[in-house]
Amino acid sequence: MNSELTTAIASLQLQNPVMTASGTFGYGLEFADFVDLNSLGGIIVKGTTLEAREGNPYPRMAETAQGMLNCVGLQNRGVDYFCREIYPKLQGLQTNVIVNVSGNSPETYAECARRIAQLERIPAIELNISCPNVRQGGMAFGVSADGAASVVRAVRAAYPKTLIVKLSPNVTSIADIARAVEAEGADAVSLINTLMGMAIDAERRRPVLSIGTGGLSGPAVKPVALRMVWQVYEAVKIPIVGLGGIMNATDAIEFILAGAAAVEIGTANFIDPQVTAKVIDGIRDYLQRHGIGSVRELIGAAHG
Repeated sequence: MNSELTTAIASLQLQNPVMTASGTFGYGLEFADFVDLNSLGGIIVKGTTLEAREGNPYPRMAETAQGMLNCVGLQNRGVDYFCREIYPKLQGLQTNVIVNVSGNSPETYAECARRIAQLERIPAIELNISCPNVRQGGMAFGVSADGAASVVRAVRAAYPKTLIVKLSPNVTSIADIARAVEAEGADAVSLINTLMGMAIDAERRRPVLSIGTGGLSGPAVKPVALRMVWQVYEAVKIPIVGLGGIMNATDAIEFILAGAAAVEIGTANFIDPQVTAKVIDGIRDYLQRHGIGSVRELIGAAHG
C-alpha cells in the first residue's frame, strides 16, 4: 500500500512531518551535499534577530553523556542581512522555509517578524520566546504566561502568515503557557526548546561553558519533551510540532502518537547529517508495516 505522509500545521501544508530544528541545520544550504533539501517537510533556519548579535564568548558548546549543551547566544547577522543575502539562495527550494525569530522586547520581535513577512517564499515563522526579557531583569519571556502572551500579541498584530510559537520547558506548567499563546493568536506551538543545564571541568574546577549554564539537547531530554507534548495536546486545539531528542523514526513516531502533527530534528543532525532522510523513510516503513493509510491517523493516537 502507499501510505500518505502529508500533514499540516494550521494552513501550512507539509509533504511529510519531518522538519529541522533551528540552530542545528544552519540555513539548510550547509547540508545540501548530504540530504535532498526538497524532500523535507520544512527547514527552520537559525535564529534571526532585528539587529546583528555576536553571541556569547567561547567555549559555548559542551558534550554530555546523552546530548550536548550550548550557549551560542543567537549569533546572527540580523534580519536585514538574512533578507538581502540568505533569502535569495533559499527562495528556489521546494519545501517550507521557516525563520526562527528572536528579540529582547515585544517591539523588536514584531519588527523582525514584519520584515520577514515581506518575503514571499517564507510562509511561516517560529517565535523563540526563550529570549531574555530586558524589562523583567533578563527572565525569559516564555517562562510566564503573561510574558509569552505579550510577545505573541505584538507579533500577531504585525505578522499575517502562519505563526508557530516555540515553548520553553523551563516552566512550572507548559500547558498554561500553551493556552496563553493560543489565546493571543498563535497558529501552532513547537516544543520543547532546550532544558537549562551545565557542565563543570573537575580539573579546572570551573564551568565548561563561558557563561556557566547552557541549553541541554539530545536524547537525554526526550522523555521530558514527550511528556510535555502529551500535556499540551490535551490543553490546546492548535497543532503541535514536537522536538527534543529525536534520533530516529521510532522517536518521531512516539511524538506524533503523543499529539504532534509534525516533528523537528535537531542535535541528531550533528551526529548524522542524513538523519532527516532516514527518519522520513522510517515513518513511511512504519505506516506500511502497520497498514496505516496516512500519518495523520497517528496524531494523538496514544491518547485513546
